[in-house]
Formats: sequence, structure tokens, C-alpha cells
Amino acid sequence: MAHLPPLNALRAFDAAGRHLNFRAAADELGVTQSAVAQHIRQLEVQLGQPLFERQTKGVSLSPAGRGYHARIAAAFHELRAATDALRPAPGKVLISVTPSFAAKWLIPNLPDFAARHPDIDLEILATENISRFHGDGIDLAVRQGEPPFGAALEAIRLFRQEIIAVAAPLLVADQPLPLDTDVLAILPKLHDTHDHWPGFLKDLGTEDQSGRGLHLSQTALSIDAARAGQGVALVSRFLVVHDLAAGQLLQLRPEALAGKQDFYLLATRSKRRDSATQAVMDWFSSKADTGG
Repeated sequence: MAHLPPLNALRAFDAAGRHLNFRAAADELGVTQSAVAQHIRQLEVQLGQPLFERQTKGVSLSPAGRGYHARIAAAFHELRAATDALRPAPGKVLISVTPSFAAKWLIPNLPDFAARHPDIDLEILATENISRFHGDGIDLAVRQGEPPFGAALEAIRLFRQEIIAVAAPLLVADQPLPLDTDVLAILPKLHDTHDHWPGFLKDLGTEDQSGRGLHLSQTALSIDAARAGQGVALVSRFLVVHDLAAGQLLQLRPEALAGKQDFYLLATRSKRRDSATQAVMDWFSSKADTGG
């Protein structure tokens, strides 16, 4: 049985045959151009015939080299395919969340998830629509609601609905905190689709006297507008925890408007849940608030 050429020589030949350039082949393999040339010369000596035709600019495969390269390239392709088949595929988990939750909580926390689970690809479907686990192929969902959610679903409460009033420091720069209710009443308000302002102001014993304000379709937009100094927003505390810590937003009053619709992580009940989905569930649970 004939001895096979050295594997490094075959790798150099495969790369050089694809690029038709020894320098490009060297860059791909992480070696010097002279090392590639030496591997090719050794291979030609062992095979007893030229594999490349040297030209003024670059090289081209000889007739024998073209046929040999086609089979060597196919062999390396099979080696890569066989190796990939043995490697475990990274876990993929598709989670459905609202755009505001994605923008203001999930994405800022993704670096922590990636550091803990580099082997899991988390795919995010940001939509206001109610996603179907089977119809849409999702694995998990985060939604605001009130249990029960149905016998087929497992629900883990992540965050209580705790609505607070926030604004940019510039908007209340000359006012002491907590902000006087009369001052709050005349500041411009930012409204989203949840429209918490009437209930919040009623609990404070006042009402809106500003006559001004933006109406926005998403909570995330209200938060962005508040950071830009456009008015006071009512938002769930957990969505602005980073903005509060960074001083980009201030909580104007100590009162919080509580609601029944907390934020829950939902999953289909299963006795054989895959490890990637369970890991994502455990990570979310580790981030949940610990209030009673």
C-alpha cells in the first residue's frame, strides 16, 4: 500500500488549489508563504509530477493537479462534514417577548446570558401579538398577565407590575425630590397604550393639569422620550432599573401603582424538556425579583 502524503502538505495543496495563490493559502492556514511553497514542492516530489504551473502572476493547476485537487477537496469536505456531525449542535431556544421587554430588559441582560451559556443560541421574537407555542414554533414566552394561564402552560412570575413615575434629571432640575404633587400635576405626561396616569394621579389625590404630553404606542418609546426630557413616564420599575442606577432617569415619587398583571415566563408543560430550554428558564428565574 502506497504511503499517503503528509496531511499538512495536502492541506496546503487544497488551500492553494482553491485560491490559486500561495500567499492567500498561507493566510488561510496561518503559516508563511514559503511554508506553503515547500509543502507543495514536497508533494510534487512524492507524487513525481508537477501539480501547479508557475506563472508571472500567481499559479494555475496543471492538468494532473486539477484532477487531484478535485478529489482532495472532496475528501477534506467529507472530513469536515464527519467532524461536524459528531460535534453537538448549539442549543437553540426561540422566545417570544414584547418589543418593550426586549429593548429595555432582555437585550441589556443578554451579555450575562451569553457569558453563562455560550453554547445556547437565544432567538428573540419581539411582537405584541400573542404567539402560539406550536403554531409559531416558540419554546418560551414572556407576557404580562394574570394567572391561571391554562393547564397546558407552566408559568413563572418574573416581575411584579410596579409602576413608578420617572423623568430625566433636566426636567426637574430645580425641584426637590420627592416631587410635590402639584408640580407633578403640571409637568408634561408621556402616555403609552396602558394609560396608567389617571389611576396614578387619583391615588395621589390630584389630576393632570398640564394639558400637554406625547401619546406613544410602546412603553419602550415612553422610556426613551422620558430620557430625552420630553415629559414624565409611568413605567414598570424593572424596565428602568439600569437607567435609574446610571442617573439617566429619576424616580419622582416614592409611590408605586401596583397591578394584577405581573410579568410571567411561560412554557408548555413537559416531562422531557430539552436541556437548552430548561437552562434558559433557569436563567430567567435567577433574574426574577424576590418580592413575596
